Amino acid sequence: MLVSAAPGALLWPAAMLVWGPGYRSSKHKHHCVQLVMALKGTFRVRGPRRRWTQCGAILVKPDAPHEVEAVDAHVLLAFVESESNLGAALLARLGSDLSIIPDRTVAQWRRSLGDPERLDAGRVEVWVQQHLLSGRRMPRLHPGVRKALQTMREEIGGGGDFSLSRMAQVAGLSPSRFMHIFTEAVGVPLRPYILWLRLQRACGELMRGASTIASAQRAGFADAAHLTRTVRRMLGMTPGEIIQRRPKVRAAFATPH
Repeated sequence: MLVSAAPGALLWPAAMLVWGPGYRSSKHKHHCVQLVMALKGTFRVRGPRRRWTQCGAILVKPDAPHEVEAVDAHVLLAFVESESNLGAALLARLGSDLSIIPDRTVAQWRRSLGDPERLDAGRVEVWVQQHLLSGRRMPRLHPGVRKALQTMREEIGGGGDFSLSRMAQVAGLSPSRFMHIFTEAVGVPLRPYILWLRLQRACGELMRGASTIASAQRAGFADAAHLTRTVRRMLGMTPGEIIQRRPKVRAAFATPH
């Protein structure tokens, strides 16, 4: 269920996946599940009171402090709402705050994704479905929920009313029934889904070249400061850091997705 794509990015319900040249981070944490994967080679990671560990991919629990050194690798990063279906699938693989993915699994994932320099959103979406969500039955989308999702995506950049009562009305369901069916179908409750939708829209705008102020306005945030706080809390970075990576991503992935 692809929401939209930007250069080197896949915006999935309650998740954002980005890929491109490697990076180095100081100690930080995310308010979501994170997957870091080297599409080629390896990178180094460490948590509090741990030594640096070399690996091909790692899963990080929400709010777990960590550092990453991946300057010599092409990487794929997934930031996933822990209450979503994808978040639950990743959490099921976690045994500790930082869980290294076995080399055999990393090799399998890389074969599925193919050449990092030709990677596109379609291939990443197939990989998510076939490998990360493998074995998890996805409920069929109720027509009313489908209509509500369409309304959210059309109105997310404005001052639309996304309250439970209005979305239930759009779907033609009672509020309690709508909430149950929506959460089961989408994999995350309504309120955090709306926040992820705004966050994804803003990050997509940033990746496409918009300023922080313009991205905040187009995604329905109160202002640039609100967007900055949300990006920092949920992704462990700032809009400015996303903008800094933009030229590198565009240079590496010049073909539109």
